[in-house]
Amino acid sequence: MNNQPYNPLHGITLKALVTELVEHFGFDALGKEINIKCFTQDPSIKSSLTFLRKTPWAREKVEAFYIKNKLLIQKK
Repeated sequence: MNNQPYNPLHGITLKALVTELVEHFGFDALGKEINIKCFTQDPSIKSSLTFLRKTPWAREKVEAFYIKNKLLIQKK
């Protein structure tokens, strides 16, 4: 079994990650923090997931933002 005890994203799906970010910050704030079109132009969870799955550099930015704000999000 592939254990990743030190990976802060272990066990979190991209859908769960994006959903938590949108619920906590909203698309407007995400678009300001992470300036990528999937958050600024006609945003939706579905279109964001499609874009992030195809675009590694954008996914890395979103994951880094999630990790940076994880404690803030979990306090909700």
